[in-house]
Amino acid sequence: MDSVRDIAIQAHENTNHLYDGKPYSVHLSMVVDYAKKYIDYIPGESRSDVINACWLHDVIEDCRFTYKDVKNIAGETVANIVYAVSNEKGRTREERANEDYYKGIRNTPFATFVKLCDRLANLKYSSETNPKKLAMYSREHQHFITSLFPGEGDKKDFQPMLNELSQLTYQQLQE
Repeated sequence: MDSVRDIAIQAHENTNHLYDGKPYSVHLSMVVDYAKKYIDYIPGESRSDVINACWLHDVIEDCRFTYKDVKNIAGETVANIVYAVSNEKGRTREERANEDYYKGIRNTPFATFVKLCDRLANLKYSSETNPKKLAMYSREHQHFITSLFPGEGDKKDFQPMLNELSQLTYQQLQE
């Protein structure tokens, strides 16, 4: 049986989905690397589900997978996370990442962690290769944070990740 990693990579290849002209596995690997970096914030018994969700986080949004497909591949917990971090339908980024989208992330265990890993990977990559994307993420930063963490106390569990996210964002704003 194929691993979750292999299934995720193949799904993006099958839809010719690229990441800035590169194989999408570049992005998926970066998201997983961030998850591994901060995995101590996840209870031991949930770590493999979180890593699997990182590999699969874009398959519903980008590869025509359904919630049921993800559930059959990796189980209900992973499917719930992947579904939560999948953008809504919409013509603009604002429509796709609306209040219901962020509410779904906040209300799904471990989805906030996966979304932060995804954003960290996007920012890190953009900081090295794509100034326009980095500027876009930087402009969205405050809205992204307040949408994920509407209450100040909510941030404490993710502070090291948020510090790195802010560092990457504010580095761009100062340039």
